[in-house]
Amino acid sequence: MSIPIKLEAFEGPLDLLLHLIDKNKVNIYDIPIVVITEQYLEYIKLMESKDLEIMSEFLVMAATLINIKSKMLLPVEEEEEEEAIDPRQELVNRLLEYKMFKYISEELKDKQLDAAKALFKSPTIPSEITDYEEEIDVSSLLGDITLSKLHTIFQSIIKKQTDKIDPIRSKFGRIEKEEANLSQKLIQIQEYGLLHKHFSFRRLLEEQTSKMEVIVTFLGILELMKIGRVRIEQESLFDDFLITYLATDILPMEEVGF
Repeated sequence: MSIPIKLEAFEGPLDLLLHLIDKNKVNIYDIPIVVITEQYLEYIKLMESKDLEIMSEFLVMAATLINIKSKMLLPVEEEEEEEAIDPRQELVNRLLEYKMFKYISEELKDKQLDAAKALFKSPTIPSEITDYEEEIDVSSLLGDITLSKLHTIFQSIIKKQTDKIDPIRSKFGRIEKEEANLSQKLIQIQEYGLLHKHFSFRRLLEEQTSKMEVIVTFLGILELMKIGRVRIEQESLFDDFLITYLATDILPMEEVGF
């Protein structure tokens, strides 16, 4: 039996055999060796390849097929029939192995083609993202502390500063304008915070030498709380406030903004 053969490029004799098995729609585990051998021999007669190495591979397979065909045509005695090994078995194993590797290679080729369609670029982040600073939730830093509570402590410290003034001596002598710079005071508070890390709000105000310094220190604490560099806590009602310095550095004066 012969079939119309269209010459195609095959990667080797096993590739040709798989093509013939698929074309004839036969079971690979029960190859009609006579039919396949005839078609295989007909195909290699039409091959025009001058490459002896390639042709030798196809001729070796042709010899194998003829050998299997001859074994299957020989009569088998009843005693030997039960123990006989199918002469096609080795060929079937080789075809199954080749079919598996062929399938894997086709899958890898498809993945390579898909990967070639993908383009990659180095990550770039817009300046709007890199320069973005998350807004600080002042309420989370204050907790249940209110400005009125801070003001109460502030007023008590101011009163103490007023009580320090001698009512007699304060009326004479040289009067000088008190100099208090908020930017410098912010630096001082940050230095104090780095040194103590946790400190009393009342004690910090009491350490100031004048009413103006108390006011500026109070404003400085509010500003540092606003930009998220300190946190204020109060354990219970009417207690002093505990200040925690959250930063690990000191904000330079040129970045303070005053």
